[in-house]
Amino acid sequence: MASACCSRRRQPSTGVDDMLKDLLEGKPLRHPIHPMLVHFPIGLFILSFILDLVGLAPSPRPFLVSAAFYAMLLGVITALLAAIPGFVDYTDIRRDHPGKTTATGHMVLNLLAVALYAINLWLRILALNNSKVGLTPLILSFVGIGLLSASGYLGGRLVYDEGIAVGRHKRRTPAPQETIELPRTKSGFVPVPQAEQLRDQETFRAEIDGCVLTIVRIGKALFAFQEFCTHRFGPLSEGAFDGFNVQCPWHNSCFDVRTGKVTNGPAKVNLKTFKMEMRDGKVGVLMTRNHDQKT
Repeated sequence: MASACCSRRRQPSTGVDDMLKDLLEGKPLRHPIHPMLVHFPIGLFILSFILDLVGLAPSPRPFLVSAAFYAMLLGVITALLAAIPGFVDYTDIRRDHPGKTTATGHMVLNLLAVALYAINLWLRILALNNSKVGLTPLILSFVGIGLLSASGYLGGRLVYDEGIAVGRHKRRTPAPQETIELPRTKSGFVPVPQAEQLRDQETFRAEIDGCVLTIVRIGKALFAFQEFCTHRFGPLSEGAFDGFNVQCPWHNSCFDVRTGKVTNGPAKVNLKTFKMEMRDGKVGVLMTRNHDQKT
């Protein structure tokens, strides 16, 4: 059995900061907040642009200029509101996750778009009584729509390609923020001092000689197993735990962390597990020859 016992643990944090973070991540709703809010600014910015185009018709409609302005104003306000949970989601992405770069691009494009619309609003304030929108604000709106489209594409990649925030609401503990590289030893026993600090159902992500694995505490025992789900390579260190079962956040495959056996599909191949031991007062993982194949 891939486990080890250790008595030293951090106490769970129940501070206001953690509660606020959980709220902004949508855990009480079991759904991320950011994707729910972004539809409002996108719709309002597009509405503003459509009103501008309709206002270019030969017969003057001055009220459309004001309507486009206020639609854009509401768009900026709702965009700033959506940015708050979006930034919280961004800070929760593991630092070495390949999706971090995509998320950074997504955030930068959104900030540029909001800044562009803020400039657009300033230009429009001076011309609210005009019968038609000016050329410069119209061009800025067109560019803004382009930025939003590019940002939306990256946002889709974050979810559908990178699996960012997928299944996160099921976790009771924070996901690992990075992958720690640990040197392999001749004996095969690799000390993992960070494992001693894990809370119940909290995970630690490590890479040992190219093998990426997850270490989790369940009760008083520690278990180690390969990081990537055998179905579609979802990150099990970000999964949820029910007893001794870990559930992949991507497609809900479940595995017994003690044996690696599949307990619920769609996965059909068992996980590789690693034995956790206590040697000379140190907790570590035993990397045997059976695990030389990189996972």
